[in-house]
Amino acid sequence: MTAIPLQPPRRLIEFTLDGAGTRVPEGSTILDACRAAGKDIPTLCEGDTLTPKNACRVCVVEVEGARTLAPACSRRAEPDMVVRTDTERARHSRKIVLELLASSTDLSTTPRAAEWIKEYEAKPDRFGPDAARVDEQPKIDNDLYVRDYDKCILCYKCVDACGEQWQNTFAIAVAGRGFDTRISVEQDAPLTDSACVYCGNCIEVCPTGALSFKSEFDMRAAGTWDEEAQTETTTVCAYCGVGCNLTLHVQDNEIVKVTSPHDNPVTHGNLCIKGRFGYQHVQQR
Repeated sequence: MTAIPLQPPRRLIEFTLDGAGTRVPEGSTILDACRAAGKDIPTLCEGDTLTPKNACRVCVVEVEGARTLAPACSRRAEPDMVVRTDTERARHSRKIVLELLASSTDLSTTPRAAEWIKEYEAKPDRFGPDAARVDEQPKIDNDLYVRDYDKCILCYKCVDACGEQWQNTFAIAVAGRGFDTRISVEQDAPLTDSACVYCGNCIEVCPTGALSFKSEFDMRAAGTWDEEAQTETTTVCAYCGVGCNLTLHVQDNEIVKVTSPHDNPVTHGNLCIKGRFGYQHVQQR
């Protein structure tokens, strides 16, 4: 058995966060420091297994001496930096971003979106009934998962997970320009005619529910989806010897979807088609 070499400890840097001295390991982002300090900074496009894209701009903070607000998810903490997370300027920016997102897309299945809209007193309705909306119908072209781009905020996390950061399948990319920008497979073909391998890793990182298990989509449509009634059990996938961890989400004694722990050293939240979707044999009667 090969021993894992010990890494040298990371140097600590000190900076000021909301008036208090804060020490974090070198290379930490401002968002990392905020979480370590117990500060709740909203974010949508940030993913703990992906490189930040700075797409949603909900996590912006004010850095002393900087002309513009900085995205906390990607801006590295620097020695002697002075950061303020709850200034009027930062709160106003978050409010506007939430209003623009909620007025153009469906955030009904986005965790904590309603809470943040209330906290920042965002009023998406102020743009009126003529505000442009995505208004796309769900794409249901396979039995495994649904693409409901009416809920897509173009965070690009699915593109990164499918591309060079994890899966290297490159089945999806960004297409179009301006308000017509969409996530699409090549030639906007059905998913069944694309390079998709149905690993479902795009679903794992989607922050809004634009990508979801077909089982979850159907249960939400029927009004039977109830996360509070679900239990989660982490186990080991039985299909091969890699040892991927699965978290089974069970409702009414039925597996309704499968995720994977992001802190697992084997999978980092990623699975193959068998691990993600091959659970039906467990509940055959």
